Amino acid sequence: MPPSRETVGFIGLGNMGRPMAANLVRAGFETIGYDANPRAAEAFAAATGCRTAPTLAALAEAATVAVTMLPTGAIVRRVLLEEEGGALANGLGAGGLGAGRSGGGLVVDMSSSEPMGTRALGAALAGRGVALVDAPVSGGVPKAADGTLAIMVGADDGAAAERAEPVLRAMGDRLFRAGRLGAGHAAKALNNYAASAAFTAAAEALIVGEAFGLERETLLTIINNSTGRSFNSEAPMKQEVLPRTFATGFKLGLMAKDVAIAVDLADALGADAPLSRDMKARWGAASEALGPDADFTRAVTLWEIKQFT
Repeated sequence: MPPSRETVGFIGLGNMGRPMAANLVRAGFETIGYDANPRAAEAFAAATGCRTAPTLAALAEAATVAVTMLPTGAIVRRVLLEEEGGALANGLGAGGLGAGRSGGGLVVDMSSSEPMGTRALGAALAGRGVALVDAPVSGGVPKAADGTLAIMVGADDGAAAERAEPVLRAMGDRLFRAGRLGAGHAAKALNNYAASAAFTAAAEALIVGEAFGLERETLLTIINNSTGRSFNSEAPMKQEVLPRTFATGFKLGLMAKDVAIAVDLADALGADAPLSRDMKARWGAASEALGPDADFTRAVTLWEIKQFT
């Protein structure tokens, strides 16, 4: 479907949402921004020239597709079903979103939400005539800015997924159909759990190596040219930890949340995943000690203090 056929209401104009929405604008989509923080909405409008909606009801009236990029699945559910008396979902299903167009109401949740909660939300929205597609992302702020995010898509409604695809391709260069509704969110959480474990292992290797007398730069170079290399050793460890910049743009609290989602999924399925529980404890403790808004790479500073005490 050409961009001119859809008007996208983008909800959540934070570190990730703002550049993602800006890419929709650059791709030719008429885009309407919304954020609970008026300053974030004003900054988006000033940077892109796009209008913003003063309320969720107004957004539902003007847009044909709603995209959510919010901190948690609980917030996504609240925004859709509870705030302003459920005006957003009611507007989508009653003809505000998609009024006069084929396809009806469509929500694309690009947040890192809980897979089981996503399925429940999908059922609740379906009862109001609204389709839900989950499409979380991986790549961080740099890839959000240049439109090269990896996007994991889950959907029960194939037509809704196809309708969402042109919108998603404006923000990412790799789309993966993960499976049914909630599969995208499950894949995202499991990916971030695996990433957290790789980052933790690389950090511990540097800390122990330094205690033995190895220079961190030397050991990291060896790892990155050997079987221990990973994205985390090649990117955040080299670019943020060694120079002590700690500025990837991905918050520690979000890493802790995503790992917890993966652990909760494993527990709900009865899977034996002991390493995931250790990662949940470590990252949760780091978020509590350093604050959820700290860059996730700053967890190393806590582990350095505790390693040999």
